[in-house]
Amino acid sequence: MEDTLFDDGLFDTAPARDDHPAPTRPAAGMSRPGLNRPLAVRMRPRSLDEVVGQQHLLGPGAPLRRLVEGAAPASVLLYGPPGTGKTTLATLVSQATGRRFVALSALSAGVKEVRGVIEEARRRLVRGGEATVLFIDEVHRFSRTQQDALLGAVEDRIVLLVAATTENPFFSVVSPLLSRSLVLQLRSLDDADVRALIRRAVADERGLDGTVTLTDEAEDHLVRLAGGDARRALTALEAAAESATDTGSGVVDLATVERTVDRAAVRYDRAGDQHYDVTSAFIKSIRGSDVDAALHYLARMIEAGEDPRFIARRLVVHASEDVGMADPTALQTAVAAYHAVQFIGMPEGRLALAQATVHLATAPKSNAVVMAIDAALADVRGGAAGTVPAHLRDGHYAGASRLGNARGYRYPHDVPEGVLAQQYPPNELVGRDYYQPTQRGAERVLADRVPRLRRVVRGQDQA
Repeated sequence: MEDTLFDDGLFDTAPARDDHPAPTRPAAGMSRPGLNRPLAVRMRPRSLDEVVGQQHLLGPGAPLRRLVEGAAPASVLLYGPPGTGKTTLATLVSQATGRRFVALSALSAGVKEVRGVIEEARRRLVRGGEATVLFIDEVHRFSRTQQDALLGAVEDRIVLLVAATTENPFFSVVSPLLSRSLVLQLRSLDDADVRALIRRAVADERGLDGTVTLTDEAEDHLVRLAGGDARRALTALEAAAESATDTGSGVVDLATVERTVDRAAVRYDRAGDQHYDVTSAFIKSIRGSDVDAALHYLARMIEAGEDPRFIARRLVVHASEDVGMADPTALQTAVAAYHAVQFIGMPEGRLALAQATVHLATAPKSNAVVMAIDAALADVRGGAAGTVPAHLRDGHYAGASRLGNARGYRYPHDVPEGVLAQQYPPNELVGRDYYQPTQRGAERVLADRVPRLRRVVRGQDQA
């Protein structure tokens, strides 16, 4: 069977063809033979030293480095977002160990193709000892039957399987295949990694070879556009470079990038005034119950590449600070949004953030929780702490009873109402009211209940 490769945009092992028709005019960096392939393909790393990011897998002694260097002939499942180098690393495994490389896409291959590759790998191994690396992209799209077809070959090491998936393999890959493979999670590239790739592509002879100049603003925008995806960054850079070359300027500025990728740059500095201004406007819009303005500022933060976990944390804080007991479910929604963002990432995480934003913006508002805890803290800091009443102290350790601890404590569940008269605060704070419920939302019920509870507990009334 002829070797094939499913190209994820970072690798293409097929030789460059010389029979492609020449373009009507050369684009940036395409004046030399063989450079008619996409920039993301041309800039694929040729060795581990050129790979950026994934140091948790590629450091000295790390599992993927040992695999590439031939020290650990184990099958692996590479799990991570698009553009993080899954196909890149699979190819390096093959090149660095001298193995034959065959790639299939789960989008187009079936059981017949899988078995054909395995039989050819078996023949080559028996005849000449040649090992085969089988790369399967989007392996989560394989049916259970297709995945089961790999088991014997992986178990007997007829092939060294390198499978890639953007989905959690513990949900999408059959257990027998998981147990026979190392699961390695790739992470989105950080801004520094993407920036390094962009600069390398501008200068490297395989890339744009210095034929264009990239302004700082344009570079920053490309980094934001990438969202940790190397392929997306290089594709956008290539389009902008071609546009700059066509206009004769040779300068890729912010306007060029915006024009070519049809996406405006959001004026937002995650470490500067815009970060704080937009965040402040976001929270104040929620507090003011303007759901549309809140969604606008949320969109600005998302589009600018703000860390979605930061946004979620602000929503969790706001749920207690400005909604509080007026809608106790607001905190549940905000915390759920935070966990959802961590679990599924972006861009899908935007939906959970938007749902929490809408919930909090439209919820009744109360800052009674904030006022209550701040008043209590003020008393404690002012020295109004007092001694814990003896009947409330711990009575479980030896000698506690001789100190008078826990004597006279009344168990509330012993009375039908579940509430009884008993002193709970220190003497100095008896009668001090911290929590003052409002008449808004669910807190309206508490505005009636809390005073009644206080009267009963203080012996002024019956429950």
